[in-house]
Amino acid sequence: MPNLNVEIKASTGSPELIKQYLINHKADFKGLDVQTDTYFNVPIGRLKLREGNIENNLIYYIRDNQKAPKSSQFHLIRVEDAQGLKEVLAKSCGIKMIVRKRRQIYYIANVKFHIDEVPGLGWFIEIEAGNVLANKTEEELLEQCNFYLQEFGIKEEALIADSYSDLLLRGADPI
Repeated sequence: MPNLNVEIKASTGSPELIKQYLINHKADFKGLDVQTDTYFNVPIGRLKLREGNIENNLIYYIRDNQKAPKSSQFHLIRVEDAQGLKEVLAKSCGIKMIVRKRRQIYYIANVKFHIDEVPGLGWFIEIEAGNVLANKTEEELLEQCNFYLQEFGIKEEALIADSYSDLLLRGADPI
Protein backbone atom coordinates (compact mmCIF):
# COMPACT_ATOMS: atom_id res chain seq x y z
CA MET A 1 0.00 0.00 0.00
CA PRO A 2 1.41 3.41 -0.91
CA ASN A 3 2.21 6.04 1.67
CA LEU A 4 0.94 9.62 1.44
CA ASN A 5 2.77 12.94 1.59
CA VAL A 6 1.50 16.45 1.14
CA GLU A 7 4.51 18.42 0.06
CA ILE A 8 5.91 21.62 -1.36
CA LYS A 9 9.19 22.70 -2.85
CA ALA A 10 10.27 26.33 -2.90
CA SER A 11 13.39 28.19 -3.89
CA THR A 12 14.98 30.09 -1.04
CA GLY A 13 17.60 32.76 -0.75
CA SER A 14 17.73 32.27 3.02
CA PRO A 15 18.51 28.64 3.87
CA GLU A 16 20.19 29.78 7.11
CA LEU A 17 16.97 31.44 8.35
CA ILE A 18 15.01 28.23 7.75
CA LYS A 19 17.74 26.20 9.47
CA GLN A 20 17.64 28.57 12.46
CA TYR A 21 13.84 28.26 12.68
CA LEU A 22 14.14 24.47 12.74
CA ILE A 23 16.85 24.57 15.42
CA ASN A 24 14.81 27.03 17.52
CA HIS A 25 11.78 24.71 17.29
CA LYS A 26 13.82 21.68 18.39
CA ALA A 27 13.66 19.87 15.06
CA ASP A 28 15.45 16.53 15.01
CA PHE A 29 18.47 16.98 12.71
CA LYS A 30 19.22 13.71 10.90
CA GLY A 31 22.33 15.03 9.19
CA LEU A 32 23.75 16.25 5.91
CA ASP A 33 23.19 13.75 3.13
CA VAL A 34 25.13 14.04 -0.11
CA GLN A 35 22.70 12.39 -2.51
CA THR A 36 22.64 11.14 -6.06
CA ASP A 37 19.15 10.51 -7.43
CA THR A 38 19.09 8.46 -10.62
CA TYR A 39 15.72 8.74 -12.41
CA PHE A 40 14.69 5.93 -14.73
CA ASN A 41 12.34 5.96 -17.70
CA VAL A 42 8.90 4.69 -16.67
CA PRO A 43 5.52 5.08 -18.42
CA ILE A 44 3.66 6.44 -15.36
CA GLY A 45 4.94 8.36 -12.35
CA ARG A 46 8.59 8.60 -11.39
CA LEU A 47 11.10 5.96 -10.37
CA LYS A 48 14.35 7.01 -8.76
CA LEU A 49 17.20 5.37 -6.94
CA ARG A 50 18.50 7.56 -4.13
CA GLU A 51 22.07 6.96 -3.04
CA GLY A 52 23.34 8.87 -0.04
CA ASN A 53 25.24 8.52 3.18
CA ILE A 54 21.90 8.61 5.13
CA GLU A 55 19.17 7.60 2.69
CA ASN A 56 19.48 4.71 0.22
CA ASN A 57 16.11 3.94 -1.29
CA LEU A 58 14.27 3.01 -4.44
CA ILE A 59 11.32 5.40 -4.64
CA TYR A 60 8.34 5.20 -6.96
CA TYR A 61 5.85 8.05 -6.78
CA ILE A 62 2.96 9.68 -8.55
CA ARG A 63 2.50 13.40 -8.07
CA ASP A 64 1.03 16.25 -10.06
CA ASN A 65 3.35 19.11 -10.93
CA GLN A 66 1.75 22.10 -9.24
CA LYS A 67 3.10 24.95 -7.18
CA ALA A 68 0.58 24.63 -4.35
CA PRO A 69 0.95 21.89 -1.74
CA LYS A 70 0.41 18.63 -3.59
CA SER A 71 -0.35 15.07 -2.65
CA SER A 72 2.12 12.38 -3.52
CA GLN A 73 1.53 8.65 -3.24
CA PHE A 74 4.78 6.76 -2.96
CA HIS A 75 6.41 3.43 -2.38
CA LEU A 76 9.82 3.41 -0.71
CA ILE A 77 12.11 0.39 -0.55
CA ARG A 78 15.40 0.42 1.34
CA VAL A 79 18.27 -0.67 -0.87
CA GLU A 80 21.32 -2.67 0.20
CA ASP A 81 22.96 -3.08 -3.23
CA ALA A 82 22.40 0.28 -4.94
CA GLN A 83 25.06 -0.28 -7.60
CA GLY A 84 23.62 -3.64 -8.65
CA LEU A 85 20.06 -2.31 -8.70
CA LYS A 86 21.11 0.75 -10.69
CA GLU A 87 22.78 -1.47 -13.26
CA VAL A 88 19.65 -3.62 -13.71
CA LEU A 89 17.30 -0.62 -13.89
CA ALA A 90 19.59 1.23 -16.32
CA LYS A 91 19.64 -1.78 -18.65
CA SER A 92 15.92 -2.50 -18.40
CA CYS A 93 14.42 1.02 -18.23
CA GLY A 94 17.16 3.44 -19.25
CA ILE A 95 18.35 6.45 -17.25
CA LYS A 96 16.32 9.62 -17.66
CA MET A 97 18.36 11.99 -15.48
CA ILE A 98 20.84 12.09 -12.60
CA VAL A 99 20.45 14.75 -9.90
CA ARG A 100 23.14 15.44 -7.30
CA LYS A 101 22.44 17.51 -4.21
CA ARG A 102 23.49 18.31 -0.67
CA ARG A 103 20.52 17.83 1.66
CA GLN A 104 20.10 18.80 5.29
CA ILE A 105 17.36 16.60 6.80
CA TYR A 106 15.19 17.63 9.77
CA TYR A 107 11.99 16.30 11.36
CA ILE A 108 9.34 17.86 13.56
CA ALA A 109 6.98 15.00 14.46
CA ASN A 110 5.75 13.56 11.12
CA VAL A 111 6.90 16.54 9.03
CA LYS A 112 10.18 16.17 7.18
CA PHE A 113 12.17 19.20 6.04
CA HIS A 114 14.89 19.23 3.41
CA ILE A 115 17.20 22.18 2.89
CA ASP A 116 18.73 21.37 -0.47
CA GLU A 117 21.59 22.80 -2.45
CA VAL A 118 21.38 21.63 -6.07
CA PRO A 119 24.31 22.55 -8.34
CA GLY A 120 23.07 24.55 -11.31
CA LEU A 121 19.75 25.38 -9.62
CA GLY A 122 20.43 26.90 -6.18
CA TRP A 123 18.90 26.51 -2.71
CA PHE A 124 15.49 25.00 -1.92
CA ILE A 125 13.28 24.06 1.00
CA GLU A 126 11.04 21.01 0.80
CA ILE A 127 8.31 20.34 3.34
CA GLU A 128 6.81 16.84 3.42
CA ALA A 129 3.94 16.22 5.82
CA GLY A 130 3.52 12.45 5.74
CA ASN A 131 1.36 9.70 7.14
CA VAL A 132 4.24 7.24 7.66
CA LEU A 133 5.00 8.44 11.21
CA ALA A 134 1.48 9.61 12.12
CA ASN A 135 -2.03 8.46 11.30
CA LYS A 136 -3.22 11.66 9.64
CA THR A 137 -5.71 12.38 6.89
CA GLU A 138 -4.75 14.14 3.68
CA GLU A 139 -6.55 17.26 4.96
CA GLU A 140 -4.52 17.22 8.21
CA LEU A 141 -1.29 16.81 6.25
CA LEU A 142 -2.27 19.76 4.04
CA GLU A 143 -2.88 21.88 7.16
CA GLN A 144 0.58 20.99 8.46
CA CYS A 145 2.22 21.85 5.16
CA ASN A 146 0.40 25.19 4.95
CA PHE A 147 1.35 25.98 8.57
CA TYR A 148 5.06 25.70 7.78
CA LEU A 149 4.68 27.64 4.55
CA GLN A 150 3.40 30.53 6.66
CA GLU A 151 6.00 30.03 9.40
CA PHE A 152 8.84 30.22 6.87
CA GLY A 153 7.25 33.18 5.07
CA ILE A 154 7.35 31.40 1.74
CA LYS A 155 5.68 33.47 -0.96
CA GLU A 156 3.66 31.91 -3.76
CA GLU A 157 6.16 33.05 -6.40
CA ALA A 158 8.90 30.97 -4.70
CA LEU A 159 6.92 27.72 -4.99
CA ILE A 160 8.25 25.18 -7.50
CA ALA A 161 5.96 22.80 -9.37
CA ASP A 162 8.58 20.55 -10.96
CA SER A 163 11.08 18.04 -9.68
CA TYR A 164 14.79 18.84 -9.75
CA SER A 165 15.12 16.34 -12.60
CA ASP A 166 12.55 18.24 -14.70
CA LEU A 167 14.25 21.55 -14.01
CA LEU A 168 17.66 20.20 -14.97
CA LEU A 169 16.30 18.46 -18.09
CA ARG A 170 14.85 21.77 -19.27
CA GLY A 171 17.91 23.74 -18.20
CA ALA A 172 15.32 26.04 -16.67
CA ASP A 173 15.35 28.70 -14.04
CA PRO A 174 13.40 27.12 -11.13
CA ILE A 175 10.95 30.00 -10.78
